[in-house]
Amino acid sequence: MAFFQSKKWIAVYMVSLILSLWGCQSPQQTQDVAIIPQPLSMEKGSGTFSFSKETTIAVGNEEQRIIAENFASLFTLPAGFTPQVKTGQEGDIVFLTDNTMKSDAYELTVLPERITIKAADVKGFFYALQNLRLMLPPTIEGKEKTTDTWSIPSLTIKDAPRFNYRGFMLDVSRFFLPKEDLLRMIDCIAMLKINRLHLHLTDDNGWRLEIKKYPKLTEVGAWKVDRQNIPFPDRRNPKKEEPATIGGFYTQEDMKEIIRYAAERQVEIIPEIDVPAHSNAALASYPEFACPVVKDFIGVLPGLGAKNAEIIFCAGNEGTFDFLQNVLDEVMALFPSRYINLGGDEARKTNWKKCPLCQSRIHKEHLENEEELQGYFMARLSDYVRSKGKEVMGWDELTNSKLPEESIILGWQGYGNAALKAAAQGHRFIMTPARVAYLIRYQGPQWFEPMTYFGNNTLKGLFDYEPVQKDWKPEYEPLLMGVQACMWTEFCNTPEDVFYLTFPRLGALAEIAWVSKGTKNWNSFLKGLDNYNAHLACKGIRYAHSMFNIQHTITTETTGKLKVKLECERPDVEIRYTTDGTEPTATSTLYEKELIIEKDTDIKAATFSQNKQMGELLVLPIHWNKATSKPFIHADAGMDILVNGLRGSLKYTDFEWYTGQLSKPISFTIDLQKPESMKQFTVGCITNYGMGVHKPRSLKVEVSTDNVTFTEIGKLTFTDKEIFKEGNFIENVSIETDETTGQFVKFTLESAGNCPENHVRPEQPSKIYIDEVIIE
Repeated sequence: MAFFQSKKWIAVYMVSLILSLWGCQSPQQTQDVAIIPQPLSMEKGSGTFSFSKETTIAVGNEEQRIIAENFASLFTLPAGFTPQVKTGQEGDIVFLTDNTMKSDAYELTVLPERITIKAADVKGFFYALQNLRLMLPPTIEGKEKTTDTWSIPSLTIKDAPRFNYRGFMLDVSRFFLPKEDLLRMIDCIAMLKINRLHLHLTDDNGWRLEIKKYPKLTEVGAWKVDRQNIPFPDRRNPKKEEPATIGGFYTQEDMKEIIRYAAERQVEIIPEIDVPAHSNAALASYPEFACPVVKDFIGVLPGLGAKNAEIIFCAGNEGTFDFLQNVLDEVMALFPSRYINLGGDEARKTNWKKCPLCQSRIHKEHLENEEELQGYFMARLSDYVRSKGKEVMGWDELTNSKLPEESIILGWQGYGNAALKAAAQGHRFIMTPARVAYLIRYQGPQWFEPMTYFGNNTLKGLFDYEPVQKDWKPEYEPLLMGVQACMWTEFCNTPEDVFYLTFPRLGALAEIAWVSKGTKNWNSFLKGLDNYNAHLACKGIRYAHSMFNIQHTITTETTGKLKVKLECERPDVEIRYTTDGTEPTATSTLYEKELIIEKDTDIKAATFSQNKQMGELLVLPIHWNKATSKPFIHADAGMDILVNGLRGSLKYTDFEWYTGQLSKPISFTIDLQKPESMKQFTVGCITNYGMGVHKPRSLKVEVSTDNVTFTEIGKLTFTDKEIFKEGNFIENVSIETDETTGQFVKFTLESAGNCPENHVRPEQPSKIYIDEVIIE
């Protein structure tokens, strides 16, 4: 789904642009220093150091010269001068090599007359320079001449990271990020001292790296049919005759430039060639390496792929291994990194079970089943990679069978705990839990966010994450290499979409990766983050302002009233609100405690700081009916959102939709607490076609005066055609009858069953999500 496909998102973009412009203003220089990640120790001095056209930087070798010149070049356009870089120990900024220090560590001393940086290697010098960069006015990132004063306060910083591996995974397969934008991304993550960029180069949705021995990988595999106007999960598979026009790839010369650019910024690029699954782009190019039982057309998938996603590399075909080894030869020759990621995730064995070649391999290798066949597949390729002097990484599904020797596991499922199965066998691992560090998930109150998957991974939620859990065995922690955030790009159609979802949450990952355990401070982090965001704004990067938006919770009270709670993860803003239909201003009523509502009310609220509106306007139209705030008989947890007066948004995970047990029938009884006259009974249903969320097969309503004997007053039954409609929309399912009287109303919703064969999720159970029961 394109982020800007509607007027709503144009408005969102304009708000973001205005906030970004605020962020790019250079504040008056003060003695306050706001840096992320937070340094290990920092002592303030007196006075300031000023940069000018006479400023010189003294370095010790060519490697240091490169990073010094890159830093000096920041001044050229906005300041109108470029500090001179020279070799030696005499200068205004001096690099001093201290071999007793650890790699990545540095000491930075800023005095009015001189800056001294001590480090053991170029990494430490580079990280010290990033601090200087962040202490300068944000306009240092701009392309226009300014009148800012280029000075920084005196201080002493002694610093070193918690983890050696500070990672960011970027999926360039589902959405191809052009080279120029990838370079911009590298510069942004380098400012955060992120030192590993894991590039997800291959998947069902595109092959993004030139392989000279196999040109079809980019001639065919880099291009998919245009389904950009349809949300990713809703996209149907390509037909053989359809033109493939969306995509792109990096030539090997492009990648050499990207690797070189990243290396100058102390970022190591780790390539991922995902096998045996997520391979439709490769197999569309060379279908002979799919299992011979596959008779369907294999195309580059524009979406999830349904059953086509089950088409994976044939493990029984010897040619598959020759092909992949040849591919890996070129990859390993191109990337200096000692790590090669082979994926290994989400491999469905449907075709392996039917394939005579795979079954023959199982028999020949004395394997018990198809899961062990994947273990064989991954071990064989891993051994090949290791024979070339490289190390293998893979996702935590590798723990489902015998782990490849010396492999490094990325713990991603749930909270990443499957990686501990590898740790128990002595394997190193990296924590990148989907429930915390997957940036594709909603980053704030969903009512304001572009459509994506699942629930929330907020800035605060990521910041609070501690990778080392209390219940770990002592031998696990030494095997933990570090942490990583992952940016999957299913819902990205422009580079701006990718940056929006990545920033500023990646700053929280950087803080986890760098700052010592137990020393993070949310308030200090936010100050540093605001400064970093201002630098992003001056670079022209569109980042999210979701942390300024309001999350609402409306709950029922035993008194029959509703309680409205408003929250913002920023502790340094005020929430102002109105209930008279006007939009709030900086002088509107200050929200200080929960609001108690007992009639139709339109609440409008926003966050403010220093008389400026910081977040988007929250509008809560609370409407009363006979069911509102009434109790349930033996209610399941969370059921009261059905009677809290507010209908959910088009995001079915926005905390306003009730789902029960997803694919099971839903039944509940509401106690109106006195006999009521009624004639219409409504249940709101949401359809999210791509995620298999549909209205129920049937709705039955029964009424009782004693909660013992119920009378059916209406039932609706729907056909497959009525249920399994495409799109994302909300509809009311209503039963109207002659006026009836009762106190207890029972609703029964039957599941629609499995999605039909022509669905994008064929034969998968459909799910029911409902919100706001209305009785009138």
